Amino acid sequence: YISAMPTNLYGPNDNYDLNNSHVMPALIRKFHTAKAEGAPFVEVWGSGSPMREFLHVDDLADACFFLLQNYHDELFVNIGTGEDLTIKALAEMIKEIVGYQGELKWDSSKPDGTPRKLMDVGRLHSLGWKHKIGLRDGITQVYEAYKKYEGAKV
Repeated sequence: YISAMPTNLYGPNDNYDLNNSHVMPALIRKFHTAKAEGAPFVEVWGSGSPMREFLHVDDLADACFFLLQNYHDELFVNIGTGEDLTIKALAEMIKEIVGYQGELKWDSSKPDGTPRKLMDVGRLHSLGWKHKIGLRDGITQVYEAYKKYEGAKV
């Protein structure tokens, strides 16, 4: 067996329910809805300062297949990009991809969570695997899929 731990994942067909989704699908839905309704601002929880790492689900599948073919050790393997960004930078990127023109309002009364979540992916990189889908391209792809999602109809 191989013990592999992925970082925060994103991809098409995610959970976009604002009551229980993760940060990226929640932001995609918020910006999409705000754009469709002409809302003047989007409220985002926290300060925007926490840092997160994100990996597209297709890259996770690719990494798992790579490990099955190339890894024969007993040590666990982290699967991620080894790159992180602030929630503020993520929100700005999603805002731009969606084409929303309004403002961001940060609700600092809501929790930030852990200040930084970044995996050490050195073991995986040393084996020769790296993610292929850049964050901007991945979010753009996910947003295009989201617009076809039933819940995206405003």
